[in-house]
Amino acid sequence: MTTTVTMREQMIQTVSDLFARDERLALVLAEISRDLFKDVLQRYPQRAVNVGIMEQTMIGVAAGLALEGFIPVAHSITPFLVERPFEQLKDDFCYQRLGGNFISTGASYDYGTEGMTHHGTGDVQILCSLPGMQIVVPGSASEFDRLFRAAYANGAPTYYRMSTSENRNEQPVSFGKLLVIREGSRATVIAVGPMLDRVLTATKDMDVTVLYCTTVAPFDRDTLRAHAVSSGIIIVEPYYEGVLVPVVSAALEDRPTRIKSIGVPHEVLSHYGTLEQHDAALGLDEQGIRERIGAFLGI
Repeated sequence: MTTTVTMREQMIQTVSDLFARDERLALVLAEISRDLFKDVLQRYPQRAVNVGIMEQTMIGVAAGLALEGFIPVAHSITPFLVERPFEQLKDDFCYQRLGGNFISTGASYDYGTEGMTHHGTGDVQILCSLPGMQIVVPGSASEFDRLFRAAYANGAPTYYRMSTSENRNEQPVSFGKLLVIREGSRATVIAVGPMLDRVLTATKDMDVTVLYCTTVAPFDRDTLRAHAVSSGIIIVEPYYEGVLVPVVSAALEDRPTRIKSIGVPHEVLSHYGTLEQHDAALGLDEQGIRERIGAFLGI
């Protein structure tokens, strides 16, 4: 099925629908998407609040709501949700083992024309350092809806990474599971979230297994072990490259393994530009991915 709404539009619809169904749900905003959530803010003032441009306060208020038995949702642009209040995510949620949902928009450089202050390339990397943090990277609007509904009330702190970059078609994804898209013998390619379409195009004539990952943490090591039929593992990620290398390596620690990571390089992106311009410059378009996979496989 082809996606007809954006991830952000779907997020508004999903959260609004669940608000009417589940009185435990609470919403905390820090100005971003205030107008999009106008109906929720007006209809449920007792459990929906906009704290203004105070992201650390947003996370603290969300934690207070969690302590009172609510299931909080906090939402903002990626660097304002993850990097600015990182200490609150660590101390207020992970250290206290509280459940909550943190939904970002704009990753990795959807706001590339605004410069690096609005980039979100390091979000998944730093959140992987937090014990108990679950990380979801959907590849389409409908996948966000499916994954959020499956996990929002599971009692864990969970990060949902939204972007304007989406795959053309939805996949029957499940929370915490890798999806087997195609099987081959030469190597195993793990495509994360919105990178799936590019990987499928880049490898269309290659004899490789393609696994689709929408839950980065907890990572599905069992499916990887069952379908990694060769020593070559290629990870294609939409954030800083290398994030999944440790968990993939640990999952296959009893096997000889070569791992290639393809993602955003650890560089200061000093140029301003669109999403497409950044992808092309960084070798993350279809041609760039194909060339890097081919070089790794020697073809």
